[in-house]
Amino acid sequence: MERPDEAIDLGHAALTIALSEYPTLDISAYLGRISDLALEVAERAGPDADAFRTIAALNFVLFSEQGFHGNREAYYDPANSFLHRVIERKTGIPITLSVLYMEVGKRIGLNFNGVGFPGHFLVKTAVDGSEVVIDPYNGGDIKAPKDLDQMLHDMYGGKVGLRPEFLAPLPNKQILKRMLGNLKAIYGRGDEWVKMLAVLDRLIIVDPVSVEDIRDRGAVYLRLECYGQAKDDFETYLRLAPDARDAAAIRDQLIELGKQVVLIH
Repeated sequence: MERPDEAIDLGHAALTIALSEYPTLDISAYLGRISDLALEVAERAGPDADAFRTIAALNFVLFSEQGFHGNREAYYDPANSFLHRVIERKTGIPITLSVLYMEVGKRIGLNFNGVGFPGHFLVKTAVDGSEVVIDPYNGGDIKAPKDLDQMLHDMYGGKVGLRPEFLAPLPNKQILKRMLGNLKAIYGRGDEWVKMLAVLDRLIIVDPVSVEDIRDRGAVYLRLECYGQAKDDFETYLRLAPDARDAAAIRDQLIELGKQVVLIH
């Protein structure tokens, strides 16, 4: 994460997200599987393929031949957010399937950007000066502006229209934050605080001044009765966001934590 954003190996970084739950994960082996998929695509496309033919080959190999697909039956399964499990099970959610798509594409000379479209992660690339927007969650569908408008209509009932910023490319760190954010939400729903703590640690590595994640890690530490660590995070939160809406509540919590720490000592 200390590298410039464009120098971050997105595939490698995405695989490391799983290390807290799969500490013996062989990252190089899964990077090799991504490279193998790229070789299959290159062979199918042929040496003289243009960008559209290469995209067609990529879609055929991933979605028709290999059977990758969106996991609609168990969308909130945490395995959908672990890239190696997506590769193993051939199913995932929009962002992980998009990362796989981007990484295979990179290896065959296609430069895809992740797109944080509202409610549904997409990828895009430039072909002959035009933007091509692709939906890896839905078999690599190419989305025209009218399709994107329809997606927004279906999600927001016509209250939100298509805006240029909805298709802005996301930096690698933001993609990783979104992947981790999904896991944070999933573990929070299930009260899996130890797992959530590991996710929050990684979110703060990606963005050391993410005040919300620092505060939330303090709250998780509090649930785990790690009072000293909770106190440190709450103090950092107030230092970085002294005028936050919940600042008074956090200050009250710190007073109580001070009593707990004294009792423990």
